[in-house]
Amino acid sequence: MLKIWVVVPTCLPIVLRRCRSCASERFRASGKFRVNAHHKLIDAWLLALCTSCGETTKLTVLERVNVRSIRPELLDRLHDNDLVLTTELLQEPVVQRRNRIALDWDNAWRLDVGESDHLDCELVDVTVRFLARIPVRPVRLIAEGFGLSRAEVDRLLTEGNLVSAVRLSGKRSGDFTFTLKR
Repeated sequence: MLKIWVVVPTCLPIVLRRCRSCASERFRASGKFRVNAHHKLIDAWLLALCTSCGETTKLTVLERVNVRSIRPELLDRLHDNDLVLTTELLQEPVVQRRNRIALDWDNAWRLDVGESDHLDCELVDVTVRFLARIPVRPVRLIAEGFGLSRAEVDRLLTEGNLVSAVRLSGKRSGDFTFTLKR
């Protein structure tokens, strides 16, 4: 039986960065952008609020970029405070490196397994799709999807009853498939 599971974001992730006011390391992206023009050059920042003290920090999105080199639809989305754009930009490795941030996805996603008619099948092929680059341990997804403990999933891996073309240890943020034999 072939099943498709989807890892769906439920909210924006927490931005991990040190607050200069209270030494907290957690910010919540506000979804709002600040755009500033200097003649023909534009700067754009994503605003984030400290979860402890409420201090605002600016995450650099564009820095001294010529107006003509920016797609008009991107500029419109910045001005409209597009929430989808916020999600896309937070996941961009360039934005993360430039601002020295990391993302905490704990409690910001859910696993959609569809109908649970696969629980009593002898052989199940599962394709896991990610709607966002959310780093999750495949063992956790498998345990949650089948209602097993992580130790039981590890045992299935060791016995060879859980196989995949990709490594199931560590974290993944891209699509993968696996087969479970019972």
